[in-house]
Amino acid sequence: MKQSRSADAQILSILKQAENGAPVSQLRREHGMNSAAFYK
Repeated sequence: MKQSRSADAQILSILKQAENGAPVSQLRREHGMNSAAFYK
């Protein structure tokens, strides 16, 4: 099985920030991910 690049805790943190109103484009830049990875 393929390992993910991000830990589960980090992914949850990013999603919680997005739920709280942080712009997705800003979160993607901060964490170095592309839009497809974010919405996946």
